[in-house]
Amino acid sequence: MPGSSTHWNDVYTTRAEDAVSWFEESPARSLAMIAQTGVAKGDPVIDIGGGLSRLADALLTEGYADVSVLDISRAAIDRLIARNDADARLTGIVSDITTFAPARRYALWHDRAVLHFLTGETDRAAYHAALMAGLAPGGSVIAAAFAPDGPEKCSGLPVRRYGLDDFDAFFGPQFSRVSDERFTHVTPSGAEQRFQAVHYRRDS
Repeated sequence: MPGSSTHWNDVYTTRAEDAVSWFEESPARSLAMIAQTGVAKGDPVIDIGGGLSRLADALLTEGYADVSVLDISRAAIDRLIARNDADARLTGIVSDITTFAPARRYALWHDRAVLHFLTGETDRAAYHAALMAGLAPGGSVIAAAFAPDGPEKCSGLPVRRYGLDDFDAFFGPQFSRVSDERFTHVTPSGAEQRFQAVHYRRDS
């Protein structure tokens, strides 16, 4: 994955939680999209590249009983686990998504902004392979990436922007698009970032 573990550990050890561009006080949009999937609160869910996002905290508060967060940064995972008092319902996974070998299958795969860092076809194929290994048939994937009119970089790294056609091509015939939404994220510094979010269901 572009951006080594050293890069991301440095981000999470030298910058305040609310000083990074992707910070959001409440993951309300993700929670709403997750609710629309119909995933049961006892089903296993995973947040890809969750870092210090407050999504895991919110899911635990809402009663979800099996929440995993994957991130390339051990510093982020350690802080997230500590922030949630080592809640037994929360599992932290330190891994690069392009080398992730899921040990189980999840009912929900959530990715707010990891996929768009993968600009090369080899990395994108590795992500798709991890997704197919880790998402149960009938499961849902919720993904968001910079839209075609969004930024060209994030955290100093180049990104690949996605419109609906790009998402359809990436997920492929094994998935059906259920819903989509364009939105604008306002960073802590006040900059506006255009995003495209999607919900797909795995058919096979």
